[in-house]
Amino acid sequence: MTTARPTRRTGLPGRPGYDLDSLLAVAVKVFNDKGYDGASMEVLAKKLGITKSSIYHHVSGKSELLELALSRALNALFAVTTEEGATTGPYIDRLEYLVRRSVEVLVAELPYVTLLLRVRGNTTVERAALARRREFDNFVGGLVSSAAAEGDLRPDIEPALASKLMFGTVNSLIEWYKPRAGESVSDIADAVVAVTFDGLRKA
Repeated sequence: MTTARPTRRTGLPGRPGYDLDSLLAVAVKVFNDKGYDGASMEVLAKKLGITKSSIYHHVSGKSELLELALSRALNALFAVTTEEGATTGPYIDRLEYLVRRSVEVLVAELPYVTLLLRVRGNTTVERAALARRREFDNFVGGLVSSAAAEGDLRPDIEPALASKLMFGTVNSLIEWYKPRAGESVSDIADAVVAVTFDGLRKA
């Protein structure tokens, strides 16, 4: 029987310690506030209240922090594509399920998805993330095309355009959504689904 390794925590005297998850959460906030290029290791260390060497105890550098953050957002989105609701039944229902669950993922992982949607491909890590985003977009596009082929989407709207409009609406949440106590994520997902699908479903 092996003994579980204790969680590594680090910090200056009198400062709260950080494990990798909490360190990553702070780093993502800094990346979103200052931009990745503007978030040096010195800036991160100051924000965390720890030394740079303490950060290096967990990761090799800010590039690894970025990779971990983007992977968290992407993995959450791709997990939805394997769920039963996204893989069985009429394609229009799969598409609606995917949109609804994507809203839920965005709300649950808001800082991480925000970071993902803001990357521009300036680094190797960002380009890899954008490639995975395109895979997700292709999955969405496949559902839209299949729903159109089954006659459940309006024929006067191109599937590629419908896909962009649909997830443009979902992704816009990063610009205005602010978590509030007692707010129902289901209500937000219902509103996004109603706005998109009421205009796309074939009457």
